[in-house]
Amino acid sequence: MVKNFDDLLAKVKSGQIKKVAVAVAQDEPVLEAVKAAQEQGIAEAILVGDESAIKKVADKIGMDLTKFEILHEPNDIKAALKAVELVSKGQANMVMKGLVDTANFLRAVLNKEVGLRTGRLMSHVAVFEIKGFDRLIFLTDAAFNMYPDLKAKIDILNNAVEVAHAVGIDTPKVAPVCAVEVVNPDMPATIDASILSKMNDRGQIKGCIVDGPLALDNAISEEAAKHKKVGGPVAGKADILLLPNIDAANVMYKTLTYTSESRNGGILVGTSAPVILTSRADSFETKTYSIALAALVAQK
Repeated sequence: MVKNFDDLLAKVKSGQIKKVAVAVAQDEPVLEAVKAAQEQGIAEAILVGDESAIKKVADKIGMDLTKFEILHEPNDIKAALKAVELVSKGQANMVMKGLVDTANFLRAVLNKEVGLRTGRLMSHVAVFEIKGFDRLIFLTDAAFNMYPDLKAKIDILNNAVEVAHAVGIDTPKVAPVCAVEVVNPDMPATIDASILSKMNDRGQIKGCIVDGPLALDNAISEEAAKHKKVGGPVAGKADILLLPNIDAANVMYKTLTYTSESRNGGILVGTSAPVILTSRADSFETKTYSIALAALVAQK
């Protein structure tokens, strides 16, 4: 059972090593993470971008480029497209954003000819190891889908479940988080939560246990759930927190990042291969854990 990032890294290393294609690789924090991933046996890499700029950064951080394949492409848009193409052709298992605008990177990911489209909704899954918790917490969607309707929430939920399965959680417990734990017709998120739970009961959503609506305290704290007399298989034991919109999810993501003693990584899924889309504000450690998480999903 994977309960923290040490367990997650051990699981990655026990499988077949995967390869990440880095789009516009001349980015110092990204190359530091790629270097660490290679040194720790997490993943190998193909660096796509301006070769001279890549070498300049590598010299600065003491990175031995003889251990990496470099594809020279000075044009950022073409480099992003080439990195994605490497994945779609099976020459790499995942793609990572480097020093390129997010919009241009995602255009490459969604390119009709060489992109990673599947017909499913793409969504972001963040995984947190938080001091005091005996399990990893999966948070979705803090970065990509803004105000998902019920249909989108089904895809977002299924995407998160797939990541949890890849990490090693066979039947993750999913809490559709709302402000309250009762269905209120004036609060649409509670209605969506109740429908998701009923769909799970009837086998329309598989591979997990869904129960909601649940307020956050009742989702993650058994003590709070007991005090409020909130029962069920998920109350106080949630693995996956499905937040109602990007406002709630992003605030929670950043609150955990900046105010708790925690470690995290995150990826985009719903594509034919994992997409590592980290923020420039994310730490080197977060970028490395994101590569490890993507490698596990690629192995699955």
